[in-house]
Amino acid sequence: MDAVIRAEGLVKTFGRTRALDGLDLKVGAGEVHGFLGPNGAGKSTTIRVLLGMLRAKGTATVLGQDAWRDSVAIHRRIASVPGDVVLWPNLSGGETIDLLTRLRGGADPELRRRLLDDLRLDPRVKARAYSKGNRQKVALVAAFARRADLYVLDEPTSGLDPVMEEVFRAEVRRVRGEGAAVLLSSHILDEVEQLCDRVTIVRSGRTVETGTLAELRRLTRTRFRIATGTAPARIAAVEGVHDVVADSGHLTFDVETVAIPAVLAVLSGADVTALTAEPPSLEELFLRQYGADRSRVDS
Repeated sequence: MDAVIRAEGLVKTFGRTRALDGLDLKVGAGEVHGFLGPNGAGKSTTIRVLLGMLRAKGTATVLGQDAWRDSVAIHRRIASVPGDVVLWPNLSGGETIDLLTRLRGGADPELRRRLLDDLRLDPRVKARAYSKGNRQKVALVAAFARRADLYVLDEPTSGLDPVMEEVFRAEVRRVRGEGAAVLLSSHILDEVEQLCDRVTIVRSGRTVETGTLAELRRLTRTRFRIATGTAPARIAAVEGVHDVVADSGHLTFDVETVAIPAVLAVLSGADVTALTAEPPSLEELFLRQYGADRSRVDS
């Protein structure tokens, strides 16, 4: 897998605060890569380093070029959307879109027209009159109205309603299908789970886990629910089974990945009339990783 983004050992301090502490990140060509972590984990700082807005120790390359030294050339080939869009108040939305896309060679007229329709954005309105959601739409149209090799999206759906979020997801799928790579930092874990090929989870400026969802799911437990007359103790005796609960003829329990074959062997000889097994969601993976930080998903 060719690396569109490669960051190794990134270190960035602000006074006494160490925002990045040896962070590593690799995004392959043609993949949508989720970037997750709690508040203050270092995600936004990393993105600013990749965009050439901050200089950090370590190595950061984007599209094979140095993120700091070659930032002007890099920006001709990428599109980015921040989570808190600030626009020129006296320009209309359309004027802003045209200005931003001209920096990358100009918008595709058909794409621009369709995106304005799909996102229900009136380009004639002055930016000072836009809501937060409409400011976000301006940035999204500017990003997607001209093809890029890489899209760097930092909380891109902030302020959008669920219908518009689905439009955004369709655009991410489109550009991925065209061969572009996407780095997606989002606090909407369902969004990441639907879109991303791989995920990197960071904490305190360091990478703590990276891989596909299937690979990360091996790190945690699968929830089983069965209808059976089997005594709970028989299931609970299997090493790797946790939290067995009996309720109205059903047993619910969690199973470590390595213990699944042993559990299935026990169930094959039991009187089981119904069974469901649910792999952990991305949210469960995230919350298990952060324990005490469960109420603090980055925004």
